[in-house]
Amino acid sequence: MHSERPTLRAVAERSGVSMKTVSRVVNGERYVAADTAARVLSVAAELGFRPNTLAREFRAGGSSATVGLVTGDVANPFYARIARGAEHALRDPGLSLLSASNDEDAARERTLVAHLVERRVSGLLVVSADDDHTLLARERTLGTPVVFLDRAPADVAADSVVLDNAGGVRVAVEHLLERGHRRIGLIGDLSRLSTHRERVDAFGTAMRAAGIPDWERWVRSDSHDLDEASRAARDLVDGPDAPTAIVTTNNRITTGALRAFVDRPERPALVGFDDFDLADVLGVTVIAHDPDAMGSVGARELLARIAGDDGPPRHHVLPVRLVVRASSSTSR
Repeated sequence: MHSERPTLRAVAERSGVSMKTVSRVVNGERYVAADTAARVLSVAAELGFRPNTLAREFRAGGSSATVGLVTGDVANPFYARIARGAEHALRDPGLSLLSASNDEDAARERTLVAHLVERRVSGLLVVSADDDHTLLARERTLGTPVVFLDRAPADVAADSVVLDNAGGVRVAVEHLLERGHRRIGLIGDLSRLSTHRERVDAFGTAMRAAGIPDWERWVRSDSHDLDEASRAARDLVDGPDAPTAIVTTNNRITTGALRAFVDRPERPALVGFDDFDLADVLGVTVIAHDPDAMGSVGARELLARIAGDDGPPRHHVLPVRLVVRASSSTSR
C-alpha cells in the first residue's frame, strides 16, 4: 500500500505557518525569519517533502533541467549506448536525460517531440525516423536547441553527429575484395532511412570501382528486424549465383544473418556494420565505432547551444574502423 506524497499544505500545517511561507523557504527566498525557516526545513525533511521543481520552473517560464532523447528501436543496444554517452556528458552540468523510442515511426516521433517540448526540456537529441522536420525546425526557432544523432537531416540546417557510413562500407567491401570475393551481397535496413541510403550508395560505388556493375542483384533492403534479416540472408545464399560474401548494415541485421547460417556447413564470408556483444566470441568481422561518443558529442553540442552559442550548425563525422575476425577469413 502506498502513502500519499507529502504536500506543501502538509508542511505548512505541521510547521504552523502559511503555505506562502513554506513556498518562500523551499524556494530559497528572503524575508523569512531564520528560526521559522529552520523549523519549516526540519518538518519538510521529516515528512519527506520534495518541492515540484518542474512546476516551479514552468511558472517562471523557464525550461526544465531535462534533455529529451528520441531514438529508434529501444531493443537495439546501439541506442542504449548513445543514451549512456549522453547521460555521462549531462551529469556534471546537472541535467538529466528523458529517453523515448520512436520505433522508427515518423508519426510517433512527432508526437514524442510535441510531448517533450510541452515538458519544456532544455534541448532535444534526436535519432530521426522522419523526412519532414518542420516541427523540429519550428521548435528550434522558438528557442529549443536540437542536435540530430546518427542521421543528419536534409531539410533543416542543424547540428548533427553521424558515423562515417561511406568510409565504413567502403572498407568492408575492399576487405572482402582483397580476399578474392566478387559476388558480394548487402543486407540493409529500412530503405527510407538516410543511413541505409548512404551505406547502399557507398556499397555501389565500391563495387563499381571494382568492375562489378551488376551489384544491385545482391542487395536486400527493408530487413529491419531479426526475422526479416534472416529471410533476406537465406534468400541471398539460396538463390542462383549466390554471393560468396555479405555485408550487413547494422548489428541487428548481422544477428539475423548469423541465425540464418547457423546450420549451414558452408557459409558466406560476413562483415557487419556495428560491433556488438559476443561478436568477438562468435568471430564476426565488424566495422566498429563508439556509440557512447555519439551520445556524448551530441550532448556537449547541445550544452553549448543551451549556453547561448548561436554559431552556424556543426556537423560531426565520427570515425569507424575495421575489426577483422574469423567470419571474413573465407577466401575465394
